[in-house]
Amino acid sequence: MSRIALLGALIYLIILSGIGTLNGALLGLALPLILYLLAGLWRAPEELKLTAERTLSIERTVPGETITINLKVTNQGERLDQVLLYDQLPKFLEVIEGSASRFVNLPAGASVEWSYTVRGRRGFHAFSELNVLAEDKLGLIQKRAALHTRGQLLILPSIASVKRIVIRPRQTRVYSGVIPANEGGAGIEFFGLREYQMGDSPQRINWNASARHQGTIFTNEFQQERVADVGIILDGRRKVNEFGGERSIFEHSVLASVAVSSALLAEGNHVGLLVYGRRIKWTTPGYGKRQRERIMQDLALAETGAIQNFDSLIIPRRILPANSQIILISPLLASDIPLLVGLRLSGYQVMVIS
Repeated sequence: MSRIALLGALIYLIILSGIGTLNGALLGLALPLILYLLAGLWRAPEELKLTAERTLSIERTVPGETITINLKVTNQGERLDQVLLYDQLPKFLEVIEGSASRFVNLPAGASVEWSYTVRGRRGFHAFSELNVLAEDKLGLIQKRAALHTRGQLLILPSIASVKRIVIRPRQTRVYSGVIPANEGGAGIEFFGLREYQMGDSPQRINWNASARHQGTIFTNEFQQERVADVGIILDGRRKVNEFGGERSIFEHSVLASVAVSSALLAEGNHVGLLVYGRRIKWTTPGYGKRQRERIMQDLALAETGAIQNFDSLIIPRRILPANSQIILISPLLASDIPLLVGLRLSGYQVMVIS
């Protein structure tokens, strides 16, 4: 209940008691309270006519880097005696310098500017509003508002790298890459022999084999190296990632996802990501730097969820065809083994990072 409602109820009870007991002294006690109430109503803040401007020193960064947030609030209405301006920040951000709030007196037409510095873990936050609490000097009447502002902050996961992820999918794509395919052609590793055909390079002729078969010339074939379809599944189930005392290993899984996806994309593979946590979010497979950026942004938003098992895990064939490579990043439980069996039976080659 608000202060003015409590004061009004108290005045009502005093007057009611004074009339009921015909006690003039008791009625006199209500007079200063009535004057106090009238003074509060007279000095109450009028309609709030405030505007806010916000700028961020940077809108895209990595964990541990500092971000300075600058705010300016202008009063386009009547004088405001007591105004509290404050930002509500997400848990992944901490203020390291200054304050996210300001308690000020704002005359008509006046402005107030201030800044504060934050840093944080990976995540995303849209600074869409600045909260306002205005009240009279007696603290009886309060008015609240949310001022529209612009600004957003994306903190990407930390960068991690590995030299190479060795995968052996059952099927590769037609484009040249680094994954050995079960076909002969241009490559490095010896694959087999075939009869010479017009256009073959003389350097590829196997003279020893040709000498043993009179009238036939043989050419060396090498194992082709191609790219593959790869789906990375990040296990975000809370029950396997979080423990008592706010301890969590989920950030390690996110870091592993960064390293694995970056390495596979650098080799030219067709890579997608499924975050299986608070939201089941697919980053459809793609190539190159643009796809790496998409995966990094989705990993920045990844959160653990209450989902208990993999019953809701569905891999559409249009996103990841059969015979593709799946990499599951998960602190697996014994009860998750049927998932791996099911993926193998569906034709996928499965690798687990745990």
